[in-house]
Amino acid sequence: MNFFTSQIAKFLLKKPVFKYLIKEIYGLENVPKGNFILASNHQSHLDQICNGAVLILSGHYNFHFLGQTDRYSGITKIFLYILYFLTGTIPVNRNDPLSRKKALEKVIEKLNQKKVVIIYPEGTRSRDGKIGKPKLGMAKIVLKTKVPVLPVAIKGSFESLKPGEVFPKLERLIVIKVGKPLYFEKEIEMAKNLDESSNDYQNLLENITQKIMEEIKILYQQLETKV
Repeated sequence: MNFFTSQIAKFLLKKPVFKYLIKEIYGLENVPKGNFILASNHQSHLDQICNGAVLILSGHYNFHFLGQTDRYSGITKIFLYILYFLTGTIPVNRNDPLSRKKALEKVIEKLNQKKVVIIYPEGTRSRDGKIGKPKLGMAKIVLKTKVPVLPVAIKGSFESLKPGEVFPKLERLIVIKVGKPLYFEKEIEMAKNLDESSNDYQNLLENITQKIMEEIKILYQQLETKV
C-alpha cells in the first residue's frame, strides 16, 4: 500500500474492522521501525486485513503483499489486478516459473527500497485451519536482502471466512499476536561462502524457514489460551 490507500484503510480500521472482525492484537510494540518481512500463517483472505492492521497501527504506511493470480480468470481476474494495484500487491502466478522469478525480484526490490513486504511462508491458505508446510522462498529473500523477519500468528480468520466462502462472520473471532523480530546474521554470513546450488545452502534455507515457522507456531499456541 502507499500512504494514501493506507490512510483510507486506517480510517476503516477505527470502527468496522475492530467492531466486527478483529477482537485483539497483542505485541504491536515488537514491530520494528525499519523495514522487514512480515511472515504469518495463512488461513483466510481476511489475513490481508489482519496483517495490514498490524502494520498501519504500528505506523507503517508503505508495504506490499504478495498475491497469487493463478486461481482466477475472466472479469474476476480483472478486478483482482485492480485491487492488487490499489493495495500494492505483487502478483505471482505460482504455476509459471517466470512469474515466480519476477515476483521474487520485485519483493527483493521493494525490501531494498526500505519497504515492508508481507509473505505467507505456507504459500497458500490452509484448507483445514491448521498451519501447513512452508516453502523455502522467504528464506532465499532473507539471505539476499539481509532484513529481519517479523513473525505474526493469526487465529480465528479461518472460522471467520473459510476458503470458498464469500461473506465473513461478523463475530470478532480474530486474535493476532506479533512476535519479536528474528535476525539471521549468522546464516547470512554463512551463505556468503556457499554455492546456491549446494546441499549446504539448501540446508541453510531449511533451517531459516524452520526457525520462522516454529516461532509462528509458538505464537499461535499462545493465542489459543487467550480465546
